Amino acid sequence: MNRFEAEALDCRRGGRQVFKGLSFALSSGDALILTGPNGSGKSSLLRILAGLLPAAGGGLRWNDRPLAEDPDAHRGRLCYLGHLDAVKPALSVAENLAFWAGAGSGGANAGANAGSREAIGRALETVALTHLIDLPARFLSAGQKRRVNLARLALGPTDLWLLDEPATALDVETTGRLVETIDSHRLAGGMVVLSTHADLGLGTARNLDLGDYQAGTAAGAAGTAAA
Repeated sequence: MNRFEAEALDCRRGGRQVFKGLSFALSSGDALILTGPNGSGKSSLLRILAGLLPAAGGGLRWNDRPLAEDPDAHRGRLCYLGHLDAVKPALSVAENLAFWAGAGSGGANAGANAGSREAIGRALETVALTHLIDLPARFLSAGQKRRVNLARLALGPTDLWLLDEPATALDVETTGRLVETIDSHRLAGGMVVLSTHADLGLGTARNLDLGDYQAGTAAGAAGTAAA
């Protein structure tokens, strides 16, 4: 059983206080849905959780150990999908996924075969794109690029998924596939933190409204008082 904790996180961007005093704890199988108005810090929080952006205050722990003690281990246990699709137009669909498999998108446990054509084919099957495996990415629609990005989740096992608006540009069928993939990940003991403006129907997932941690709110004021 794993545990991931955020303690009194503060975020500042461009000299502006984005959120303050934000805390949560997740255990294996949990999902946390980030909501809030535009500019409330959902994407910034995901980048902090991924180790891509330093927090202005507070800290993160994995199984009671500060992430700062071993950031490489944390990068190996997560898969982060940002709001923008990391799809290189000059590469084919297969080449894009092979690149991410080689870069560790599947995590430290993905294995040497994560970038094989067979593994890539299986990953694309989860998003119904196997027929486009050799298509140059520049010919993909916005929805297809999003699906290629989501196929990275199936390249190998990871403990923690950090997903920024994963359902953007997806049709109803593909959104259903995404929800099934998230459910399977949680049943296997994985954790998910995702931002969304839509109800994806994730059942027992908890909600964290970042609007509650803005300057002037009760939670934000409490964080300021504790600072």
